[in-house]
Amino acid sequence: MSVTSAQLSTHTELDGLLFADTLRAGIYRLFKQTDHINKINVFPVPDGDTGTNMSMTLSAVLAAINLKPDPHVGSLLARIADAALDGARGNSGAILAQFLLGLGDGVGHLAKLDLPAFANAVGQGARYARDALSEPKEGTILTVLGEFANSTEAQASKTKDFTTLFSQTLQDVRRSLDATRSQLEELRVADVVDAGALGFVVLLEGMTEFLGTGQMEAVALPVHSGDELMAGPTLTAVNEYRYCTECLIKATGHADIDLRQLREQLGTLGASLVLGGSKRKAKIHIHVDDPQTVFRLAQTFGEVSGQKADDMHQQQVAAHHSHKQHVVVMTDSGADIPESISERLGIHVVPVRVHFGNQSYLDKVGLTPNEFYQKILTDAEHPKTSQPPPGDFRRMFEFLSSHFPAVISINLTSVQSGTYNAALMAAQRMSTTERPISVIDSRSASIGQGLVVISAAEAAAAGASFESVMSAAREAVEQTETFALIRDIRYAVRGGRVPASVGRLAKWLRLNVILRTSPSGRIAAGGALFGHYALLARFVRFVRKRTPVRPDESLRILIAHASVPEQAQELKTRLQDSFAAHRIDLCEITDVGSAIGVHGGPGTLIIAVQKVRAT
Repeated sequence: MSVTSAQLSTHTELDGLLFADTLRAGIYRLFKQTDHINKINVFPVPDGDTGTNMSMTLSAVLAAINLKPDPHVGSLLARIADAALDGARGNSGAILAQFLLGLGDGVGHLAKLDLPAFANAVGQGARYARDALSEPKEGTILTVLGEFANSTEAQASKTKDFTTLFSQTLQDVRRSLDATRSQLEELRVADVVDAGALGFVVLLEGMTEFLGTGQMEAVALPVHSGDELMAGPTLTAVNEYRYCTECLIKATGHADIDLRQLREQLGTLGASLVLGGSKRKAKIHIHVDDPQTVFRLAQTFGEVSGQKADDMHQQQVAAHHSHKQHVVVMTDSGADIPESISERLGIHVVPVRVHFGNQSYLDKVGLTPNEFYQKILTDAEHPKTSQPPPGDFRRMFEFLSSHFPAVISINLTSVQSGTYNAALMAAQRMSTTERPISVIDSRSASIGQGLVVISAAEAAAAGASFESVMSAAREAVEQTETFALIRDIRYAVRGGRVPASVGRLAKWLRLNVILRTSPSGRIAAGGALFGHYALLARFVRFVRKRTPVRPDESLRILIAHASVPEQAQELKTRLQDSFAAHRIDLCEITDVGSAIGVHGGPGTLIIAVQKVRAT
């Protein structure tokens, strides 16, 4: 515990410095309760991420506070509101950001806050928060915000200082919080209070204690104890919509964002809509099945950034996972893992970004592989891919660390992509001795990367230790090879993977280039096949010749295709015949995603083979 320089007497006014310290103390208190808030999260979706989302939203606020001291409270609150809007995560985070926006808008011109000004600002914040929801419900954080506003207004005329005001209003909001237990059916059945409402009360508790004592305990990151069981039934019902979708819109030029029209159009797309912000910057939070429809609509209102889409089905499974599993495995969408396997093993995926000119998509979320290959044939712009930003990995690490003792992320080869480094950067900021997060370079791509991920995820699902899962992943890296048959070299040339001179020669000689992963993780030309006669049979012979298998080894094989499913099926049959002398534990077909598809184009076929030693 440490004592700050804030005066320990009662406070009749709040300037920017004192308000910053007070809010900082509340944020630290919330960080300490992150795991508990996650565990009681049953509404609107029982996916166990409310504490994480509120902590991440307030992490952005904390960064804004720490940026520089500001004695002008109105200026500070404007900065806080902007940071909250940019960093808002999840339903409760978006509502909290809107409350802070209203708070800032109410006192932006004031250097100091007295009690009446603060009460007016809190009332405006509560109204902003309620107005942001398309279908506000009582028994949630909205109810507690409303009670805080009512109590603050009443106490502002009775008390003379902020210490007393916060102490008195805290009693009222605690009663309001406890009442949420019976206001919503989901909460009544689980016998818990609303998670978002609790998060706000915990924030107030930290602020109240600081105003009374001048003491705060610094907590650098949200705390995840992991001992408490998730509230509600062990297996949850599948949510009506799959993706928790968010993005930020900034007005362009002199045209304001028409919030009313945007709300009306978003309301037809999904549920749990929260639209916050102003006419110049707005944050969308909504649950939908097709995130790209949200992003396309948002682009008609301004410049769009911060697109994200979290798979709530996977989150619900993670929130209620069996406690025998000590490690969770995640990857990026460059790993073309069959969806059935990914869901069975609980593999979490961070999407790569795909760009056609100024139009951006989340790989396999906003753009399916089939849609990608149709678009690549018709769009004048050659697509590009970019790694997920570190913030996408941080968000996933935050969520998974709140439900599992350890996290392992296995990513696209670092030689060809910055995805591994983005994951590593996020992990280094968050990993702790108690909650380790490790990032492994798959030294492969597409289904080769997928086979490495599957090996690690199977070990994790079987209850293996962190060290054992790491060992399984590293062994799988060494035992996996990937071969890609490129039918049209133009895409590899456009993507920069093959020199233009090689492209011209290949076209002239009617060569089908084979890309191959090297032990270093580099993906480069590893051979070629002339012409089209019996091409698939020759491709299988090429792979078989370069994949010696010992008698004590079995095989795992994945085949991926770019819009040529019949040819993939033929490859599967031929591979099974070619390796008939050996046991094949896995042989499945999936789609080639955009990470490799951008360089291979339609017609690409990939074979990944992993040798497994007998135990």
